[in-house]
Amino acid sequence: MALHLFRLGRWSFLHRKVVASVWVLLLIGLAIGSATLSGKTNDNFELRGIESTQAFDLIKERSPQASPDGATARVVFEAPKGSALTEPAYKTAVGDALAAVKTADVASIVDPFAAGTVSQDGRVGYATVTYTKQSVELTQADKDALSDVKQAGSDAGLGVAIGGDALQAETSPPTAEAIGIVVAFVVLTLTFGSLVAAGMPLVTAIVGVGIGFLSISVLTGFIELSSTTPALGTMLGLAVGIDYALFIMSRYQHEVRRGRSLEDAAGRAVGTAGSAVVFAGLTVIIALAGLSVCGIGFLTQTGLAAAFIVALAVLIALTLLPAILGFAGHRTTSGRLRFLRSRDTEGDDAVRTNGRRWVGLVSRAKWPVLVAGVAVAAIASIPVASMQLALPDDASKPAGSDARVAYDLIADNFGAGANGPLVVVVDTKNADDPAGAVAAVTADLQQLAGRPGSDIAAVVPALTSDTPEAKQAFAQQLDAVQLATITVIPKSGPSDESTKNLVADIRDSVSGLADQTGARALVTGQTAVGVDIADKLTAVFPVYLLVVVGLAVFLLIAVFRSIWVPIKAALGFLLSIGVSLGATVAVFQWGWLNDLLGLDTTSPVLFILPILLTGILFGLAMDYEVFLVTRMREAYVHGTPARQAVIDGFAHSARVVVAAAFIMVGVFIGFALSDDVILKTIGFALAVGVLADAFLVRMTIVPAIMAIAGDRIWWMPRWLGRLVPDLDIEGTKVDALDEGGRHAEPVGVERAQ
Repeated sequence: MALHLFRLGRWSFLHRKVVASVWVLLLIGLAIGSATLSGKTNDNFELRGIESTQAFDLIKERSPQASPDGATARVVFEAPKGSALTEPAYKTAVGDALAAVKTADVASIVDPFAAGTVSQDGRVGYATVTYTKQSVELTQADKDALSDVKQAGSDAGLGVAIGGDALQAETSPPTAEAIGIVVAFVVLTLTFGSLVAAGMPLVTAIVGVGIGFLSISVLTGFIELSSTTPALGTMLGLAVGIDYALFIMSRYQHEVRRGRSLEDAAGRAVGTAGSAVVFAGLTVIIALAGLSVCGIGFLTQTGLAAAFIVALAVLIALTLLPAILGFAGHRTTSGRLRFLRSRDTEGDDAVRTNGRRWVGLVSRAKWPVLVAGVAVAAIASIPVASMQLALPDDASKPAGSDARVAYDLIADNFGAGANGPLVVVVDTKNADDPAGAVAAVTADLQQLAGRPGSDIAAVVPALTSDTPEAKQAFAQQLDAVQLATITVIPKSGPSDESTKNLVADIRDSVSGLADQTGARALVTGQTAVGVDIADKLTAVFPVYLLVVVGLAVFLLIAVFRSIWVPIKAALGFLLSIGVSLGATVAVFQWGWLNDLLGLDTTSPVLFILPILLTGILFGLAMDYEVFLVTRMREAYVHGTPARQAVIDGFAHSARVVVAAAFIMVGVFIGFALSDDVILKTIGFALAVGVLADAFLVRMTIVPAIMAIAGDRIWWMPRWLGRLVPDLDIEGTKVDALDEGGRHAEPVGVERAQ
């Protein structure tokens, strides 16, 4: 394989105009396509086949005008101190403001006076506006009409805040990407000591992210995608794109300083470091594409899109980077900044670098280092035991934002549960006595609410009046739609653990309804959706882990021709994921140092984080494993004793791996500082995970284990060695080429397995 990549890199260097033109034309074509075909994304977390979404589907099927999938806005009015909304002037102002909200897409408006959603002191009330369309489909007229409520209320002396998903936050400037690029440029400049060399990995990464982002944008014109899909793809594409180009660029400079011609150095860099890039990229792609095993639409979309962008990053690093090196010529190894000392980033066996000093210390004190490293990871993972998962809600929005103000006003005046009511949908299609079935469910819920310590604040029955007229109208409704809804207001907020437990309690209380009446009851609502998805993720997680880790281990066996190296790599990842999740729980759920991330409240961990983090971080962890251990393997197969090969390989790659880790952390920290709680959580968890994996696991625990194992770390059964293809990731066949890329006498003797 190294030989084929050598030829690709050398050809791309020599035919740089052709290569660059192809990539530029592709970028321009996708830009035009994005401008003309792109659609909108959404923030919906949906999963077919679970009880909560089945209830939504049932409402939509039987009573389309109810539009359970439509956007919702909660308009909260607050009267001045000493006044009340029930005063004639304010009551009229509220009515006029809500009348202006009505557009063709509004399904219903429930004002606070009709629904009784006015606080006891009369100062605060909220109206619920539901739409026939999802938030991304609402027109500008819909949003303008909703926004005008604030001005109308202000003119009347009322405070107005709008929550819900109808008014999605406007897209903010790409500050996260900018932070990552700035950090990357500083690290690259310090690593290479040249502005020209530092700029090349940035250029290739930006081109890759641009092509990937525009491709996803074009795709949104044909299918509906989650809003996290392009954002996460951009985050990963930028991080790995810079890192992959960094490794090839570093090897290129090393080969040039050894006296190679520029085109030969480009070929050898792609043939050796490029081989590591290919397999590092494949591990990330496997981990991301494997998310489709979960069977959850938005995770599948996100994983495949991110895998596509990572594949682009690999391809661009192998082709566009050598082409740009051809345009730059000798400027990539000259023009160093005066205040930076000239140094080969790949190191020199005769130079006592910090990397060589560190790995020497680790190899001498291997057992204490191993025990201490595992102990640190175990202690940092302790918070995982108390991790709580939930869907993001308005409680996690930035302080002062409209959505957060609306949430807090409702929680303070009506109880936290009013922000996330549960809905019990009673399907009476097969009931002998539909009205009796609904009454039975209502009685069960009221009995549950009356228990000591119950988490139910109120039960709003489907039939709210006992008058003959109301009963007759309700019976007609049941005959027409064969459906009734009962609202349960919890005492706790949507993301609280007690509310999740309440979902299970309600389902238990109505579980015998079908046997008794022939009807069935389904529980839905924001919390119920989160509970159902979390259960689904928990069920599929072992399958996902088995598929992803199994494929990655098999790939790494082929790369390193060893059984123990891949197993050690996978076990080390468990330490990294524990540290990452532990830190996330401590900051987001416990509130430790959360003000550094701009958080002013605690909340459960994002419900998709464990499985998403596992997929992404596993791929990135294998990246560093491949980059570090391939240099150790390269030294070993060229005759260096096993323990010395660990030291030499580490010394050659440590400086570049450190730079790559800092770049990746910088990119992820940029996203952790964004206002979007989903990106903030993912960015922070990945930043901590990369730090833990690169420095604690790969650069401390791994060399300690390899020093302890010695030659045994490279063992593989002979029968397996005959089955596994020899990928030559060490570049042995490339070493046998002369300056013109022709076969010469081989350099070095490969060890027999």
